Amino acid sequence: MSTVTVRAARPSVAGRLSGWLFSPVPAGRVAAFRTLAYLFVPLDLLRLTPWVARHGDVPGDLYRPLFLGRLLHLPVPTEALVQGVWVALLATSLAAATGRAPRLLGTAVAVLYAEWMFVAMSYGKVDHDRFGYMVALFALATAGPARHGEATLTERGGWALRVTQMAAMATYFLAAFAKLRYGGPGWMNSATLTWAVIRRGTDFGDWLMDIPGALVAMQWFIVVFELSSPLIFLLPERVRRALIVSFFGFHVGVFAAVRIAFFPHLVALAAFLPLERLRPITGLRRVATRVAGHRPAAQPEPATTS
Repeated sequence: MSTVTVRAARPSVAGRLSGWLFSPVPAGRVAAFRTLAYLFVPLDLLRLTPWVARHGDVPGDLYRPLFLGRLLHLPVPTEALVQGVWVALLATSLAAATGRAPRLLGTAVAVLYAEWMFVAMSYGKVDHDRFGYMVALFALATAGPARHGEATLTERGGWALRVTQMAAMATYFLAAFAKLRYGGPGWMNSATLTWAVIRRGTDFGDWLMDIPGALVAMQWFIVVFELSSPLIFLLPERVRRALIVSFFGFHVGVFAAVRIAFFPHLVALAAFLPLERLRPITGLRRVATRVAGHRPAAQPEPATTS
């Protein structure tokens, strides 16, 4: 009697890509990242970009809307519009950080923050460090309910974190592309960092400038690092997380040298990390709940495996 060996069909390229994009993660990780992302909004409004509110007093003929602003026919910012967006965004972000009505409040935060950025960046200055963070806000609105400490795996949450990760790495890659497009290969040997240190440097930056060739070497490192950043997805998970931690260290070094911070981008980078293990995130969520005027819901014990 003959036997027949049945081989399992190999998944198609589309199937493997779908499995990668929707790779499930613990719901607690999504909840922690959501709390971090939404609590960044009040910090941004009150501390990092309060100058955006002054655009409501700027003459309308100075308004040069970005491409999407033109496509959507967004109105010229006025004092009433800017103040209304500010109040609504502050209120909805605090409410969204509690985890309640994740789709409704998440969508509201994403749309309001996008408008805040249109107002901010339509007067000649566009910050590239907010791309990954904006993608995170829109993606989180699709992630659905998730509770802190919840071990249940979620594909929707995995997709939200994955596209945020992709946007964060695209920020690096496209930054290098812009350097080479507008500065050419000569950018690596230019005096760009030297000029930045002279203009807004620190004691650490001055020390680096005194080392022959140090700033030029840093420029070569930056371009190579940014161009190769998408390769991080090919690395094992443990190595990937270690590299992400080193990325945070890189940004600390940049801030120490030239006082340039990329806070929204750092929030997006946190999508790579196992945030469900960080108990302080839960504390932040409870603070947001109290500020929003709600009592925190009872949290279930994390599931355990035998």
